Amino acid sequence: NGCVPPSVLLVLVNEHLLKDNLALDFVLEVFATVKAERGVTSLVTALKRGQLEGRLLEFLPLNRRSEDVLAASFASRGLGELLRLHRAQASQEARRELTQALLDELAEDKPVRDLIQDLRDMAHKHSIPEHEVVAIIWQCVMSRGEWNKKEELLAEQAAKHLRHYTPLLAAFAQSAKAEIALLTKVQEYCYENMNFMRAFSKLVVMLYKTNVLSEEVILKWYREPNSSKGKVMFLDQMKKFVEWLQSAEEESESGEEED
Repeated sequence: NGCVPPSVLLVLVNEHLLKDNLALDFVLEVFATVKAERGVTSLVTALKRGQLEGRLLEFLPLNRRSEDVLAASFASRGLGELLRLHRAQASQEARRELTQALLDELAEDKPVRDLIQDLRDMAHKHSIPEHEVVAIIWQCVMSRGEWNKKEELLAEQAAKHLRHYTPLLAAFAQSAKAEIALLTKVQEYCYENMNFMRAFSKLVVMLYKTNVLSEEVILKWYREPNSSKGKVMFLDQMKKFVEWLQSAEEESESGEEED
């Protein structure tokens, strides 16, 4: 009836209740009953209210505490919705952890090669895909800048700042999906930070010249931008560069045909 807060279940996180599956069996029974009587929406709401969605593993015995055991246990009681909620929460926490770790290492001026290795390790550990990692890198790197208020100086300053981190961005922009994610982040950042609106094309060209963004991805973005933010202005900024890319591509194809 909502009188008992869901967080009361945390009293079960006690060694003697955990070791014989007593805690796990009890919470599974509670969750299954609430779902049957009040529906899955009420169950999910209750878990969120009690901030339990990220703590489900704590109800498992220490020697069996794993995602696989959790998945099997909850699936056996038809509680797949809670598993999805748990995984979403865990993923969100992992991204926050990676973001903070990167910010800390940037503040320490760690060498880029060390940043790459540390991020790879964390991304692998938490199964964070590279298109999400590269977006986080952009966000963190740009948060470190102290930007000139004069627009005419800002683009060059930002390009210089970013150039130092292009190996880091490139390391996590190895797929078209990751490149598009990065390019979309650049677009949204320049739109949301008005002083950067005129700097967009210069930043994209710099990322192209440093082999972070490929010709194919830039052309794909130009034809089908993922975000509408500043779309008209940024497409106009990129027009001459895109025309140059297209003409270079046509010349290359023409040369191949002659061969």
